[in-house]
Amino acid sequence: MFEQDQNIFNVLLDSISEGVVVVDEHQKIVQVNKAGEQMFGYGDNELTSQPLNVLIPKNYHANHGAHFKGFVQEHERRSMGHGRDIYGAKKDGNIFPIEASLNPFSFHGKNYIMALVIDITERKKLEQEKNHLAKIFLESLNEIYVFDAKTLTFVNANQGAQNNIGYSLKELQSMTPLDIKPSYTEAEFRKEIEALNNDTIEKIEFEAVHQRKSGSTYPVSIHLQRSKLGNRDVYVAIILDITEQKSYTERLEKTVAIRTDELKTALAAEKELNDLKTKFLSMVSHEFKTPLSGILTSTMLLSKYKLTEQQDKREKHISTITDKVQYLNVILNDFLSVEKLEKGKINYKFSNFKISKVLNEVIYNANMLLKGGQHINYPENIDDLSLFQDEKIVELALSNLIYNAIKYSSENTIIDIEISQNELTTIFKIKDNGIGIPKKDQKNIFHRYFRAENALLMQGTGIGLNIVKDHLENLNGNITFTSTEHKGSTFIIELPNKAQL
Repeated sequence: MFEQDQNIFNVLLDSISEGVVVVDEHQKIVQVNKAGEQMFGYGDNELTSQPLNVLIPKNYHANHGAHFKGFVQEHERRSMGHGRDIYGAKKDGNIFPIEASLNPFSFHGKNYIMALVIDITERKKLEQEKNHLAKIFLESLNEIYVFDAKTLTFVNANQGAQNNIGYSLKELQSMTPLDIKPSYTEAEFRKEIEALNNDTIEKIEFEAVHQRKSGSTYPVSIHLQRSKLGNRDVYVAIILDITEQKSYTERLEKTVAIRTDELKTALAAEKELNDLKTKFLSMVSHEFKTPLSGILTSTMLLSKYKLTEQQDKREKHISTITDKVQYLNVILNDFLSVEKLEKGKINYKFSNFKISKVLNEVIYNANMLLKGGQHINYPENIDDLSLFQDEKIVELALSNLIYNAIKYSSENTIIDIEISQNELTTIFKIKDNGIGIPKKDQKNIFHRYFRAENALLMQGTGIGLNIVKDHLENLNGNITFTSTEHKGSTFIIELPNKAQL
């Protein structure tokens, strides 16, 4: 009869889907059903007669004995795992969370305890995920709102939303999104979120302006989706404050606009530079080709004049060759000067000298270049004027301006020279009545290799004024001009009386 009862008991145990562990008063395992063996990772009857501690994690062994004795003495049904976590230990050593319901019973005069054990690993995992999501909701710095799909009344709002909008949760629960969106009517807002009623669309995103309790407003990006809260249809809105983003975008747009303007300016400058390069190459070709052609022609003609009475013709061609070679030498010296200025290899030599001495040398050389009827007006009262400067640079600057005045003026014109001096500076003015500089070309007149359109057919490299300007600025001086096309130009040099060593 006992064996028959045992068999019935075993059948009943194995029919239970939860794990069942039966122990005696000495915590020895008497019986474990199939579900229990599988739960703890043991084979058939492998747990029978083993101590209960094999199913309990080692760090719980110390306290478990006292708990078990207390339960035996009370001899009442008890549920474990509610309000505190309890764990079981598998055969392979893995620990897992459980719930256990303890039931004392007597069988054939002996006392036993039957534990109904449930593996709650998946439940715990879901709870942890739920708690984690709840924590994210509560602690997120972004604003999160939950509001009723029908009435639009707020149901919940996280702390980030309450902090930023300025309303408490209690206040919000009597409000709707329209109360914080002053630019929306209810019809407009419902139309905005209408797409979520379509099951194929999970969420929508749009931008709006929110108004705080204080009255201040701020731009937001809204991520809105439909959800369920129990049986209640709700919307969940995640709000991003995009004040900084908007500010950054505005700054970026301004920066892009500025950079675009700078790029346009740079491209225009590059085009202008390319035009200058093209003109320069054309000019160099012309400036070298013309004197070389003259030299070649004079050299060929020289060979034809062998008689003594043809000496004057030979001298004329020799003079032509000499002039052309000197002109080429001037051009080459200009190019060398440019290179030295660029590399900072100029060593200025300062000395005291009379201004009249330098001017006399310049005018002496310039007189040989004068066209028919041209005349240079010598300045008055300069005999006592002197400078402590680089004499060669002053001579270079005056020569360049006076030679240009002669070259770009027609016959029977006058070149005026004025020189004045105060305690600190000396001012030179060279005025001509020549072709003048077109207004559109004046901004580039000191640029290297630039030549005004009305001067392209005349000899010149476009280097002279650039070299003069660089030298004068190195000496703390400057050069300016005024000019009217067809009427003439006035160039003004201002130079310190004493160079700073």
